[in-house]
Amino acid sequence: MVNVPIAAEAVFHIGSFPVTNAQINAWIATGLIAIVVLLVRFGLREAPRKFQNFVEFILENMLGFFDQVTGDREKSKRFLPFAGTMFLFILISNFMGLLPGMGSIGIWELVHGELELVPIFRPANSDLNLTLAMALTSVVASHALGISALGFLRHMGKFFQFAGIWKALKSLNPIALFTSFIEFFVGLIELIGELAKVASLSLRLFGNIFAGEVLMTVIGSMMAVFVPLPFMGLELIVGIVQATVFALLTLVYLTIMSLPPHGEHAQERAH
Repeated sequence: MVNVPIAAEAVFHIGSFPVTNAQINAWIATGLIAIVVLLVRFGLREAPRKFQNFVEFILENMLGFFDQVTGDREKSKRFLPFAGTMFLFILISNFMGLLPGMGSIGIWELVHGELELVPIFRPANSDLNLTLAMALTSVVASHALGISALGFLRHMGKFFQFAGIWKALKSLNPIALFTSFIEFFVGLIELIGELAKVASLSLRLFGNIFAGEVLMTVIGSMMAVFVPLPFMGLELIVGIVQATVFALLTLVYLTIMSLPPHGEHAQERAH
């Protein structure tokens, strides 16, 4: 019977801490990125060779792509370490899920009186815990950047717009007061939208990768030769698209949060 549990399975325990097959894949992907970084860092040359040229080619293309979102090369360079690492981690994790042995190499365990194969490797992004943690990290990082760029009060003023209400009360202008209350409630809606960002980012990535894992498991159980190849090609495309979408949305959040509040931004442009 084909069975792909939603929750990642524990392969072993470190004390009371369970280590899941998705975590193992995540550690391997992280280790690969760390190895590449160290190789580049300690192998830098003024006259770059093939490997350094390849890495620089990737980074230059990523910067050019990020420029289309930020509109500023300096911001692109500032956001590249964070958004770029997110992209590479998700991409490598997704590609690793298509390697031979993923989902088929494991240990047999007795579960509810029946022997079941617990895979040692599982696509990291098919674990909702991981995608939720990455989404939360992206949103929190965007707010940390906003506070750093604008200051705590100006940043929080995007969501709690008490200043507009206070100015309207001082001016005794009913229209301004009505408008300020509308802006206040819009700010609260935007605050709720920040929570929606976390849900949207995490569920989109998890849903697509988990669905692909289920699809490949079902197809592989029917026929292991030739038939899965078109679906593997489709999963390669999905892996690239999902990594790009996650990284670009993270980049959009970072860019927006580094801008001044709407009213101030409009006043600056008018001035």
